[in-house]
Amino acid sequence: MDPTDKEDKDVTCVIGDRSSSDVVVRLRTQEGRDDWLYCHSEILVKNCKYFADRLSDNWPTCQILGSRNCVDIYCQESDFDYHVNFIRLLYIVIDASLDDFWHGVTNALGILQVAVHLQCPKIVAASVNYLEAVTWEETEEEEILKIVPPMGLQAEPILARLQPVNQSAIKNIFLSAIRFATSSPPPSMNDLKSSAQEQLEYMLTEDDDAPLLIADDEIKLEILSKLEIMRDFVECWFDASEKIVKVLEQGGSTTEVVEIKLRAIEVASKVLEAIAYGTVILPTAKRLQVLKMWLPFVRVAKPMIDSTMMNCESAVLLKMDGEMWQSLESSFVSIILALPSGDQAELLTEWLGNEHIRYPDLTEAFEVWCYRSKVARRRLSLLEEEDVITHSI
Repeated sequence: MDPTDKEDKDVTCVIGDRSSSDVVVRLRTQEGRDDWLYCHSEILVKNCKYFADRLSDNWPTCQILGSRNCVDIYCQESDFDYHVNFIRLLYIVIDASLDDFWHGVTNALGILQVAVHLQCPKIVAASVNYLEAVTWEETEEEEILKIVPPMGLQAEPILARLQPVNQSAIKNIFLSAIRFATSSPPPSMNDLKSSAQEQLEYMLTEDDDAPLLIADDEIKLEILSKLEIMRDFVECWFDASEKIVKVLEQGGSTTEVVEIKLRAIEVASKVLEAIAYGTVILPTAKRLQVLKMWLPFVRVAKPMIDSTMMNCESAVLLKMDGEMWQSLESSFVSIILALPSGDQAELLTEWLGNEHIRYPDLTEAFEVWCYRSKVARRRLSLLEEEDVITHSI
């Protein structure tokens, strides 16, 4: 036969064509399902070792009447469609791309299992290439971890994204994340900075799994240097705050002045955040002083900034993320609650009598102060009683 004639024959073979079929593949399940697929031995033998063996003269039952014209394949009901798709792929893999055939990770994973079981290297390779290249949902990833590892080297590329990373790569990304998390990006990138800070904490936290890395000398040096820089900056900002606030309060309400006030508040929010969450430790007197300087300024400046942003067409640059205002408010509350109760009372009294009571909203601090103050005597009396008992023993 001329090779060209053979290729034409391959092209004209269509699964399900009874007139040209010379073998029937019976897909059967324990539930009694029995579907007949009219196929072509030449296609099956050429592309799948299982069918090549099953339809060869060496197969033990090849001499039984009709055994070479019918091949039974038993499968689970849940895998039935994967077997049908696999057999259809045997016709496509010869001369066409498979990229449009997979219809998702679950289907490709099912076909891969069939291809491995029936020994079809072409379809195994094609399904591995697809699964290696696409994104997975969390449930799909869990399924892949159950199914793929026993398949060995032929399916190994699928698992490349799940392999442990060497410590050098982990340290490099950790150090990069520290630099970004301790930087001062524009407000539009605050969410990215917060995410970096969260991931840094996650990398170092011991939960069900061990920490991703242990801080060595280089990492400690990087962290400490960043903290030192932040500490110096907070101290400098504190020393300059009184002058900065006085100058800004004397300024007018033009767009340019309002923008300067906004930028000053943005910087102050970073400083207050560092103080509030213990990144930089200041004495009580300094913490109280920084609140007395920036609380009044912020509560007056915010309405002015909001009004300018709403009414001035040229105020394009006056953008401050809503999360920034919320973070600033949280910092105020945290710093207040760490002060002595008498200082808290002084600040809250001033807040309750101020016309700008809505922002910053110190309700949380007020509620905590009320609770602490109400139970303070009982708590302290209990402690005194315990101390007396201890000394008497």
